[in-house]
This record gives sequence, C-alpha cells and structure tokens, in this order.
Amino acid sequence: MKQLTILVPDAQTGPNTISCIVGAYHIFTSANEYAKANGKQPVFHIQLAGVSEQSDFVNGLLSVTPQVNISSIRKADLIIIPAIKSEFSKPDKENLALVTWIREQYKTGAELASMCTGAYLLASTGLLDNKSCSIHWNAVDNFRKLFPKVNMKAEKLITDEQGIYTNGGGYSFLNLVLYLVEKFYDRQTAIYCSKIFQIEIDRQTQSDFAIFNGQKLHGDEVIKKAQEYIEHHFDEKISFEDLSRKLAVSRRNFDRRFIKATGNTPVEYWQRVKIECAKKALETTRKTINEVMYDAGYSDVKAFREVFRKITGLSPLEYKHKYNKETALT
Repeated sequence: MKQLTILVPDAQTGPNTISCIVGAYHIFTSANEYAKANGKQPVFHIQLAGVSEQSDFVNGLLSVTPQVNISSIRKADLIIIPAIKSEFSKPDKENLALVTWIREQYKTGAELASMCTGAYLLASTGLLDNKSCSIHWNAVDNFRKLFPKVNMKAEKLITDEQGIYTNGGGYSFLNLVLYLVEKFYDRQTAIYCSKIFQIEIDRQTQSDFAIFNGQKLHGDEVIKKAQEYIEHHFDEKISFEDLSRKLAVSRRNFDRRFIKATGNTPVEYWQRVKIECAKKALETTRKTINEVMYDAGYSDVKAFREVFRKITGLSPLEYKHKYNKETALT
C-alpha cells in the first residue's frame, strides 16, 4: 500500500487550509472504501502529518491533531500540500521544517500536490523552478514576483509535470483530488467520487473565474503610465509605437519592460482589459454580443470571439448564459 501524507501546516494558515485537509482526507478515504467494496486493495495508507501536536485554524475556532510528526515518515509516495494564507513573502519558521521535508521526500521519489496557495510552500523548496504551476488567479502577481523562475500557468486548473501537481484557487482543490484519484486508482473510482461528492469531473481551466486587475506593484513608473493609458483608451485603436515614443522609450525596451512588469505583452494586456470590460457587460446588462463587442473596441466578430475564448475558456454567449441571471431566466 502506498503512503499518502496530507500536511498540516502550523503557521500562515487560513480557512481554506482546513478545507483542503478535510476535503482531501474525505475523498481519498472514500476512494479506498470504494476499492474495498469492489474487491480491490485500498491504494493509500492515509495520514495527516505536521510538526506539532495540534494546529489551530480560524483564530482558534477549529483545530487539527496530526496523526504523526513528519519526522516519523521515512518515505511518502504522495504528499498533499494544502492552501496557506495568500499574503505570503517567505515561509515562517514553523513551515520551514515542512519545506525542507518536502524537498527531501521528493528526492527519494515522493510525488507532490499543492492546492491553491499551497504552491507558495512548494515553490519555496525550489522544486518548481522551470516547471509549470497554477495558483489562485488573485495570487498570481505576488507569486510571479516571489518566484520568477516558475512557469506560471494561471489559466490552468491543474498542472502535472515530473511528479509535481498544482491547481488553481479556492475549492478547485476538489478537482485536483479527483484528478489524483483517477491517476492512482482508476477512472471508475474517480467517477464514483465525482458523483458522491458532486464535483464536476474533467474541469481543465479556471480562466472564466479570473478577474483581471493589472499588476501595478512593479515599481516601473513608465510602464504604470502605459497601463493607465491602455485602461483609459482600451476601446480605441492604440499604436504601441506611438505610445512608447510618448513615454520616451524605444519600442524594444518598452516591450521588454512591459513584459517584465506585468507578465503580459502590451497587446496581451490591451486584450485582457478589453475582455474584462466585455465580461462585466455580459454579466450585468442585457446588451447583445455585438453591442458588447463594439463597446470593448472590437469590430470583427470572429476576432472578438477568438480572443474572448482564449482568455476565458468560453464563448461570449456561453459566458453570458453562465453568469447573467436575467439571461438564464429567459
């Protein structure tokens, strides 16, 4: 039987930390029970492990007692790293022990799965450098600043690379657990868990949940002025050649600094601002798709639909039906 270790952090925790711990334990336990009911051996021996005898959450309202100390686990096969607080800069002293232990376990063959902002702890090990990673869309800018060597895939719900798994934000950790159930058990067990826990199976993206807020904490005042110009003139035709000239920067240098500061090219940033405007109109008004398109500065229906789907994972009409209550009732 394989060893599944669900980590219980002792610091930098938030409400979603305990949700990830309990949710993962519940689903993997059910997967084991389903295997036994069908004449198969359970896949995992499941243990909650930490660095202290008890961890408190939500200002002491809830607490978890780890079954074992991490020091007693010689070799784990799969390690679950739950979400932590999104206001992260570096691991606190208590979590440094977890970071060191995770790194050593991976070297001996353990696979690692971070949930939401648990990616901060995982990235602190250095094991995510030059690998793909997803995290809550609201933590992307801070994460990129702290871990520039990580290949951030903010649109992805789940990443899977070299025995390291990450996932997007909030309760989408449930989709990661289903993904791992299918990988370590089988498809039928994943479908069973999907139905029992009523979790949508095979979700691939978190793009339609994201709210685009341009990253402006980079300290480059020239690029900040460019962002503000784009945001105020997004529905107009923008010449980035002219804009860079107005800001007294060569076009090549302008593009390089813009990407470094925001994680997007100037054109990508412009598109994201346009689509964010379109999303809000589709969510809150009864405007037609064409009206929304024109308001966002597009005149080509095909181009609008392609960019909209690329950014959100949905067509404009699908997005409207999903998020506009008035549309859903008609």
